[in-house]
Amino acid sequence: MATVLSADRLSVARDAIALDEKAIIADLARLIATDTSFPPGEGYGSFADLMEKLLAPFGFGFRRVAVPKSLWFAGAGSGDGERINLIAERPAATKEVCSLYYHVDTVPPGAGWTRPALELSRDGRRLYGRGTADMKGTIASTLAALRAVERTGMTLRFDPVLLFCTDEEGGLYPGVRYLAEQQMLRGHLLNFNGGAAPRIWAGCFGSIDLMIRVCSRGGHSGDPGSGVNALEEAIPLLQALEELKRRVQLRQSAMPSPPHFEGRPLTALLTIAAASGGQKGSSLPTRFDILVNRRYAPEEDFEAVCAELEGTIAQAMKNSRATKVETRMSGHLAPVSDPTGPHWPRWQAALAQGFGFDPASFRPWGSSTSSDMGWVQRAGVKEILLGGLTRPGCNAHAPDEFTTVDDVVALAQSILLYLSADFNPATPPSKRAGTPEARGRP
Repeated sequence: MATVLSADRLSVARDAIALDEKAIIADLARLIATDTSFPPGEGYGSFADLMEKLLAPFGFGFRRVAVPKSLWFAGAGSGDGERINLIAERPAATKEVCSLYYHVDTVPPGAGWTRPALELSRDGRRLYGRGTADMKGTIASTLAALRAVERTGMTLRFDPVLLFCTDEEGGLYPGVRYLAEQQMLRGHLLNFNGGAAPRIWAGCFGSIDLMIRVCSRGGHSGDPGSGVNALEEAIPLLQALEELKRRVQLRQSAMPSPPHFEGRPLTALLTIAAASGGQKGSSLPTRFDILVNRRYAPEEDFEAVCAELEGTIAQAMKNSRATKVETRMSGHLAPVSDPTGPHWPRWQAALAQGFGFDPASFRPWGSSTSSDMGWVQRAGVKEILLGGLTRPGCNAHAPDEFTTVDDVVALAQSILLYLSADFNPATPPSKRAGTPEARGRP
């Protein structure tokens, strides 16, 4: 390992990251090829194996923490496999801890891809594959930052603890919730489930997934007799949910909205996300399933939101001939309220220098999307920094998801700056060859 004078270390390390494309792409290819789709969530053990191999050379030790099945299993279709969360930390850590959070699950690849979803492919500066932007690309950035630290002998301001967590993309019990409730989180938290933008995180909405099942008696469609069509019995319920949706979306949040809202407020949301039932034309459907997603603002009360949904269902089905109506919550993320704190100015400065953002362009805004960080706040960790790789049009959760080499490098440089003891947020960045400013990237 080369020893570099402290005054030059940051510039040399940033240039080393910019020249590290081959290793970055190799790391990301291995991350993408390890299938951690949720549902079902069967690849968490294999992903923990991979992370241990990639991080061991940097002196990390490892703890595997499995979420008990009694907490996360919500019935058939809610997932399979052990919920293995990995904590990576250096045994001899003595400094203030910064915990770096990654959710390792991705949404399933889905249809419509023009290239292999679970195989990294490159087109110019773009890197395609499921999880490149959300959020395995952020792990590749972190590995690049750690390599630069090792190569320059850099002294760190914080001891990093890396948290690789399960079930952020859905489910009742995200892994980071379990770690937080078991008091396994240390220090302040740097959450990479955000975007490549000059943003001060103002929080986000909560999310509820509610499964509704309408059951009935079977029969022949040509001679139904005493049979009851579950799909037809569910029509009043669908109409009632649409009416509730109109009322819900009138409720505004005081949380500042994103720039692309152009001044429009954030509002509560209700989505009929899925519906299914029936098998063939000659049979009456005996079951009809509806999945409802409800996004609720931090100002709304969770119990009141649930009671409103249940009341709407009961009222709509009170005169129904259905034999049974069942409801089951299959997913819940709590809202995040004002996650700012004393470490935010340093992280803003690191992002500004890493990505080349104008420091004056940072603005606070929230989102009606959701995060498992709400559970972290409920467990007592209030300050949560936010960064990441998603951008408008990067197809996160959609076919042909991608990030760019430049953004992965920029995030790696931001992480390096934030963790480094040599970083002075008040010092302007130098325009060296490897910096975003020199490359002219906005």
